[in-house]
Amino acid sequence: MHQATRVLEIAFSDGRSFKIPFELMRVYSPSAEVQGHGPGQEVLQTGKRHVGISGVAPVGNYGIQPTFDDGHESGIFTWETLYKLGSQQEALWAQYEERLQAAGVDRDAPMAPKAASGCASH
Repeated sequence: MHQATRVLEIAFSDGRSFKIPFELMRVYSPSAEVQGHGPGQEVLQTGKRHVGISGVAPVGNYGIQPTFDDGHESGIFTWETLYKLGSQQEALWAQYEERLQAAGVDRDAPMAPKAASGCASH
């Protein structure tokens, strides 16, 4: 992890290596908090340009669980997910920017307050 530039540098056995911005990891976190519980339930993340990672825990042999300094810590990033984030950065950034534009929000806008959930378990 490179804290000053806020990127995770990772290399894979196929010889490819990537520098994945923490912001990209945060806005595409595989957690239910970000992805929702099904298609169309994704929560657009904003205000994450300067997000940091304060810690990383290994998860078995299949990935890592970063703790972001905005309190988000529920996403488990498999090696496959990290490879996708690294190899598809350009397309993922473009998708993110399209979603921001469609929502009429700026990348640096603070996150909207969470709506009250009808689910008693949340």
